Amino acid sequence: MGDWILHNGSGRLCAGGCGRQDRQLNTYDWMADLKDGTHRETEYVEVQFKNTRKGYYRNSGGLDLHKGDTVAVEAQPGHDVGVVTLTGPLVPLQMAKANLKPDATARRVYRKAKVGDLEKWKMAKAREHDTMIRARQIALSLNLEMKIGDVEYQGDGGKAIFYYIAEGRVDFRQLIKVLAEVFRVRIEMKQIGARQEAGRIGGIGPCGRELCCATWMTSFVSVATAAARLQDIALNPQKLAGQCAKLKCCLNYEADIYVEASKRMPSREIPLETADATFYFLKADILAGRVTYSPQKGSLEGAVNISARRALEVMELNRRGTKPDCLDDDTQIGRNARPADLLEQDSLTRFDRGKGKNSGNARKKKKKNNAARMQQEAAAPGPQPADATTTERPKRNNKSKKKKTPKEEQPGEEPAA
Repeated sequence: MGDWILHNGSGRLCAGGCGRQDRQLNTYDWMADLKDGTHRETEYVEVQFKNTRKGYYRNSGGLDLHKGDTVAVEAQPGHDVGVVTLTGPLVPLQMAKANLKPDATARRVYRKAKVGDLEKWKMAKAREHDTMIRARQIALSLNLEMKIGDVEYQGDGGKAIFYYIAEGRVDFRQLIKVLAEVFRVRIEMKQIGARQEAGRIGGIGPCGRELCCATWMTSFVSVATAAARLQDIALNPQKLAGQCAKLKCCLNYEADIYVEASKRMPSREIPLETADATFYFLKADILAGRVTYSPQKGSLEGAVNISARRALEVMELNRRGTKPDCLDDDTQIGRNARPADLLEQDSLTRFDRGKGKNSGNARKKKKKNNAARMQQEAAAPGPQPADATTTERPKRNNKSKKKKTPKEEQPGEEPAA
């Protein structure tokens, strides 16, 4: 077991605690680097099979097992092949988390997988996709309202688990008979939900990362639309639904933070009264602690954005019978408030404002001035004789041409005026 020493010298990272990163629901064994032998005090090990299926087996033979070892374990009937994902004192904690108790009749670990075991296991796994397609065709021919989402063969190829999705109860007794005759294996049916199916299939979410249900989630909590309302998210089914056609699990991640932040926000039902007008709640930014009020219900005209603390202060003043001159000290309500343009977001030139000389308005203004100057020059009369009161406009020198030298003046001649 090797150790990775950190460069800053603050500690070390045990390489034995890391599992295979291509396995779902990987657990870091933070007790794997103990040298006193306490990390081998339990005989139970955690074995993971296809996708998220895990089991806890008793190492009655005292095999030296580590994370990542492929083992053959007891099954009913025959044997199954899986990968060890956890050993040591963390296994009883994981068993307690899964509401499992150590039992003397628990299934055992037979041995480390041999070459013959691995060959049978690979051959069984190669048949899973074709079996799933064929099983879907059989279920469709029997007019069963169910969808077979995945098939998992046992390590010895003598048993197959069919995972299916159905809205209600399905009588699949005839289906089991047909599947047993076609594939010549023992059939087991397991019903899963839409979230479990998405976790087994996998995919990329709208955040650009792999689905949470396919990487680290171990349990699925029901998601309600109340979580979206707490976060002021528009109730758009196309944006709130995930790849499983259910509400996204990530809606629950920040719900508790919004609940705590909402306690510091003013009530949305109480209007704010000033000396000039009455303002009604329009919208709020809960995490930023900002609230927007408008003198007209549901309209952005004359809207004012203030802090939640200021809104609570105005409510307290109103409760005492006092009306402040304005909601915010920096804004004169009704006089200096700039009316909001509801069509401004649809303007094609909204990005050209405030860009100085390179803006579109500046270019148009410069082009217009040049055109007006050319018209004035064209309308001016012809050249007049020069006198003492008029001055001739100097001509621009062309940098590309050589500068002409003035002719030498002859003696006795006067220079031209």
